[in-house]
Amino acid sequence: MALEFTDGNFQTDVLESDKVSVVDFWATWCGPCRMVGPIIDELAEEFGDKAKIGKVNVDVNKEISTKYRVMSIPTVLYIKNGEVVDKVVGAAPKKTYQAKLEALL
Repeated sequence: MALEFTDGNFQTDVLESDKVSVVDFWATWCGPCRMVGPIIDELAEEFGDKAKIGKVNVDVNKEISTKYRVMSIPTVLYIKNGEVVDKVVGAAPKKTYQAKLEALL
């Protein structure tokens, strides 16, 4: 299961992590987000301790969503050493998310 990233834990759990982080910005009312959510959960299971994989609910965590200028959801950011190194905006097949993550590991 994917982690839950929030305005409160984003700094320590994502930005200060020594692992690559995959962050899915989503909302409960977003149809495409409901398609991407299970993919993110699968990646969290498959990659286990190799990466930090989680979700940010944009309706609850406005500070992080604003900081990273998330205008469309789903948006998936790949963060390494505290910096955004890649992203996917909109729903995509699992292999897209997986390939981007594998390239960063």
